[in-house]
Amino acid sequence: MKLILLGTSGYHPTDRRQTACLMLPEVGVVLDAGTAMYRTREYLTTDWLDIFLTHTHLDHVIGLTYLFDVLAGRTMTRVAVHAEAEKLRAIDTHLFAQPLFPVKPPATFCPLTDQVSVAGDGRVTHFQLNHPGGAVGFRLDWPAQSMAYVSDTTASIDSTYVDRIRGVDLLVHECHFRDTMAERAALTGHSCTTQVAQVARQAEVGKLVLVHINPLETADDPVDLAAARAVFPRTELGTDRLAVEF
Repeated sequence: MKLILLGTSGYHPTDRRQTACLMLPEVGVVLDAGTAMYRTREYLTTDWLDIFLTHTHLDHVIGLTYLFDVLAGRTMTRVAVHAEAEKLRAIDTHLFAQPLFPVKPPATFCPLTDQVSVAGDGRVTHFQLNHPGGAVGFRLDWPAQSMAYVSDTTASIDSTYVDRIRGVDLLVHECHFRDTMAERAALTGHSCTTQVAQVARQAEVGKLVLVHINPLETADDPVDLAAARAVFPRTELGTDRLAVEF
């Protein structure tokens, strides 16, 4: 299976990165709807779309307002937005408030259940993450592949979510800060490089890809990739439009 990283920045877009949005085109699944959501139009090959939201901070949901253009000229059998019920209510009440965005996009809001079925005999489960305002992570399982998406949280090998992602072929995990910014990471509910690599090793995942990069970092290596690989060698830095096979 192929995962396309459409947006890999945290907080706000930059000239190099759009904010959080990942896509599995062959099964019509999108994870988070940040500013990169407009790019899903290029990769959409199914007549359905299942969008799973980790939480409702604007850098993860603003792309829902782009759905009219994403779907223009297409006949869709289903467009579903999956999130915790309280988060869906917040989107409906605030993001789509009449003064802000008066016409709701053509999508059905679906509160998360313990397990959601997706194409290819897949199932999506979610788990709680520690982040201001609340967030969830997702595990996606098919008969021959599995992946997990963790954004946003402060990584720790003692976190309960480590067992929920154990053994996946691919872990896509936020890595907003370098190790030197640990205090800032704890304050904002984000992760540092070594912490994330330790989680990947503890959970015995197949591959780790780092996303939700600090937009103030302008270097080609914004997270100190060597520090991550010293702990978990099978680590890759996520970049916009990177295709990851798993």
